[in-house]
Amino acid sequence: MAGEDELKLLGTWASPWVSRVKLALHLKGLSYEYVEQDLDNKSDLLLTSNPVHKKVPVLIHNDKPICESVVILEYIDEAYDTTGPSLLPTDPYERAIARFWVDYIDQKLVIPWKVAFTADEEEEKTEGIKKMLAVVQTLEEALKECSKGKPFFGGDSVGYVDIALGGLLAFLQGTEELCGTKPFDIANTPLLLAWVERFTALDAAKVALPDVTKLVEFAKTKRARMALSIKK
Repeated sequence: MAGEDELKLLGTWASPWVSRVKLALHLKGLSYEYVEQDLDNKSDLLLTSNPVHKKVPVLIHNDKPICESVVILEYIDEAYDTTGPSLLPTDPYERAIARFWVDYIDQKLVIPWKVAFTADEEEEKTEGIKKMLAVVQTLEEALKECSKGKPFFGGDSVGYVDIALGGLLAFLQGTEELCGTKPFDIANTPLLLAWVERFTALDAAKVALPDVTKLVEFAKTKRARMALSIKK
């Protein structure tokens, strides 16, 4: 259990992984200092806090760094187990199921999205979109199974899977403009579409998630720079 602790979060405003940590901290009602990082000119604090991967997010708890978004989420839930709502279920089987779906999101949704976003060839982009939409369809069924008719993957309240997927929402909402397709729609994913509306209406989401329009412009600029560097 944590008492009068010092929490510091190293991140970048556009990172979905950082958004996950912000969501967890706000849902738990925890105060923290946020330190924006320039990944083109990495700070000594970032390099010493995460010498292996040298990337964000990093949560520093009383001078002890914790890295990787899903590791940080579980750490927050365990370190502050008596503060705010629990992020992971108490039942071991349900915890395992939640971890399975978070891993599925990171391995099966994020990778094809990146392909769809960065691909130079139209065929490769189309294949990435196809895989991404298939994963979203699977997540529609996962929401039905995990929620048991309640508002969130975690049931009545936001849980581990909600935060993991919710951290990606700004990018996923910008997918139509960035990749030419909608990941959520009333015909194919009515449950997820309703979930998105509920999740983005949360106070924690309003604070933690970046503005979609700003994010889309940032992503377009980044993609243009990547294309330019490849041509060189």
